[in-house]
Amino acid sequence: MTSADGSPQRWRADCSRCAALCCVAPAFAASADFAIDKPAGSPCRHLAGDLRCTIHDRLRPAGFGGCAVYDCFGAGQQVTQVVFGGRDWRSSPGLAAPMFAVLPVVRALHELAWLVAEARALTAEDAVLAELDRGLAAIEVLAGSDAATLLALDVDAVRRDINPVLTAVSTAVRSAARPSPPDHRGALLLGADLRGADLRAAGLRGAVLVGADLRGADLRLADLTGADLRGTRLRGADLRGALFVTQAQLDAAVGDDATRLPAGRRRPAHWETAPDGQPDGQPDEPR
Repeated sequence: MTSADGSPQRWRADCSRCAALCCVAPAFAASADFAIDKPAGSPCRHLAGDLRCTIHDRLRPAGFGGCAVYDCFGAGQQVTQVVFGGRDWRSSPGLAAPMFAVLPVVRALHELAWLVAEARALTAEDAVLAELDRGLAAIEVLAGSDAATLLALDVDAVRRDINPVLTAVSTAVRSAARPSPPDHRGALLLGADLRGADLRAAGLRGAVLVGADLRGADLRLADLTGADLRGTRLRGADLRGALFVTQAQLDAAVGDDATRLPAGRRRPAHWETAPDGQPDGQPDEPR
């Protein structure tokens, strides 16, 4: 079964099958993204007895924008239903600590699985597909392991094993579109003025673009794996075909109805309406 963005449902959050783990397990310090201090393992003050968020329909105005953009990639229901067999931290308090500790491990594995699935759609090379399939199968086995195995797992080692093929797929796709594409991998671009920038097929893997101004920028086929887009201004930007863009990244950014999105991604409800439907003076047709 697949979700609205085309990804398997098991990598999409299903809060009805979780035990509100994301509302309890992490620690948060009061900030622009989270309005209160919350210790790890302590339920958020807005968590109701039925494990529902009492302010879910107004998270942003209430100061909980970080919650609005969080995506567990289906780890919540995997931990609750598979790893711990449907038990939860309230009815079995002794499970609380291991459940909370396992959540980020499974989330990291599910995110990797999602990236592999995205990469599969970008290549037709049999050898590459076989390597991706082997990696995906291994990741899914790990994600279904028992708690002790997961807690002992070196997630960074799993990433190191699969990253070369993900990088190779990205490089092949981007180089075919633009010889010697610009590489800004891991670049610190906080608040950078990149209005109208030609970033076609650019490598932006892990780039920090917090608060950067990318209005009207051309990001077609850019690799945005893990890029931090919190508060990034994407009004009128063109992200068609951009690689490895998650919905959470878009939810964290600031765009409008003139921002062009990758296939399968939805326009966040909080994004604005561009004047006359035009992207900051840029033409409606792609350059």
